[in-house]
Amino acid sequence: MTNNNPFNFIPLNPTGRNEEDNVNTYAPEDMITIYEQQFLTPVSEDELTEFLPALKAFYDIDDNTLDVSAVIFDAIADATIIYNHKVKTGDYQIVGSLVTEQIEDSGGNVDDENSDSQAYTIDCMRTFFINDVEIPYHFNLFIQGDGYSTLTEKNTVLEKLYWFVNAGFDEHLLGNPEDVVSLESINEELVSLGIKEMDLSTIHQLVNYIEDNLIDDDMAEALNTLIDEAE
Repeated sequence: MTNNNPFNFIPLNPTGRNEEDNVNTYAPEDMITIYEQQFLTPVSEDELTEFLPALKAFYDIDDNTLDVSAVIFDAIADATIIYNHKVKTGDYQIVGSLVTEQIEDSGGNVDDENSDSQAYTIDCMRTFFINDVEIPYHFNLFIQGDGYSTLTEKNTVLEKLYWFVNAGFDEHLLGNPEDVVSLESINEELVSLGIKEMDLSTIHQLVNYIEDNLIDDDMAEALNTLIDEAE
């Protein structure tokens, strides 16, 4: 018996045929599913040349359909695909209370009059999803004026990814060898979560994504409310 779906594609119902009547058309959400499967379906090396023709044959589509699917994904999807890993931003949580920090001026004196020098710290958490696996990212947020910086923990695999990318040479050279994060240890943890291994390019892109999506408008509004109440 022949397996007509060797890559376990998700069955989808077409909405009709295109104007030339040579390929199927699909609803936008189904085209996103087709697009995602191009990059998220596990394929062995000896099947790589068979994969794309099999996908187009299964859905009865052409290259133009795939191109349009990519445009729709970029336009309305709430996730991104980074080198074969689907990444999505989850909810935030303000874990601790707002702490007022005393900031000294250049002369070593505490400046209580300049509101721009007033600073706060607060513990926060943001969850992210990699291929539908939810992973927390804990960080301490430092806020001063219109600027902020973050310092994350080193417990979850996402936090370790951050330190792997941002830690300096001295930490790797002089730190406790058991605390040093390596590419091998990161990939071991990813595999244990059911997420396939990442190369250096993927890790750097993922850390950039995390930093770009760490604080959204809703979280910024909640933080501003806390600061206004503190002042």
